[in-house]
Amino acid sequence: MRRFPLNADHREAAQAWADFGERTPSKPRHASSVVLLKDSPSGLQTFMTYRPGGSPLGTVAFPGGTVETADDDVTDWVGPSPVAWAKSLGTDDISLAKRHVVAAIREMFEETGILLAGPDASSLVESISGQEWMRARESIATQESTFGTLLERYGLALRTDLLKPLSHWTSPDFAHRRFDVRYFAAARPVNQELSLLSSKGVWGRWVSAAEVVAARGGSALGDEIDQPNTVGMHLEELVVPGVEIILEKIAAARGCIAYLNHKRPINKYQPTLVVDADGQFCLEVPATPASEGAACRER
Repeated sequence: MRRFPLNADHREAAQAWADFGERTPSKPRHASSVVLLKDSPSGLQTFMTYRPGGSPLGTVAFPGGTVETADDDVTDWVGPSPVAWAKSLGTDDISLAKRHVVAAIREMFEETGILLAGPDASSLVESISGQEWMRARESIATQESTFGTLLERYGLALRTDLLKPLSHWTSPDFAHRRFDVRYFAAARPVNQELSLLSSKGVWGRWVSAAEVVAARGGSALGDEIDQPNTVGMHLEELVVPGVEIILEKIAAARGCIAYLNHKRPINKYQPTLVVDADGQFCLEVPATPASEGAACRER
């Protein structure tokens, strides 16, 4: 078992949970998050963003967000079928599995401009970094239009074969806002440029997972982001346990191809509230091996 400190957003909720006795946990919202990867001289890199407002995904996280009803509307599909995805994700709910996959690709497109979709099973859409595409991302983010409508307009099908399942995490019972999160991974397409969403982008960049993990005892990352809730904070105070563990696994990997091709069971993790030897609340989760797989072929 491993233990992680509570971040500031969780401390009050944890104290109330302990003071008033365990109650029925709030129902978690389904969410998807994508670990976008590329190789670099400094090792395997991933894209991370700042998330304001006490997001259950963490103050600093991989691109992601809530599964939406409109995700059911996406019908053009390339790669493993929803039935196959349900099996890969370890669920009997085929519709939910499909929504998680659609939400993962949609949220990554909204937040980074990377779109895993193409006109056929062997190609990806190109040249999507202009203002027209930014407006489309903004429209989807504000729910003025749907992701399915955009795909239909451009004659695109989701390239679900470019997405790999990673892990399944649920927020602790005491949290006020809870997510049931499916983490996925994908390599950065070589023919697409990454950009933050104009209306929401505060900070985001490619980071070397090995460097972030090596520097987690300091506050360099939080100071760089330069927000009131990041300055002076260590990595464990900026990210949720699931993100820190994924960063450790990326840092230990020899390259993108090996990491994406690693055969991993999709275990479900949920941090448990415990009290440490000093009487402080912390989160406890099962320990997992750090090593998961060898050079990244960008598509």
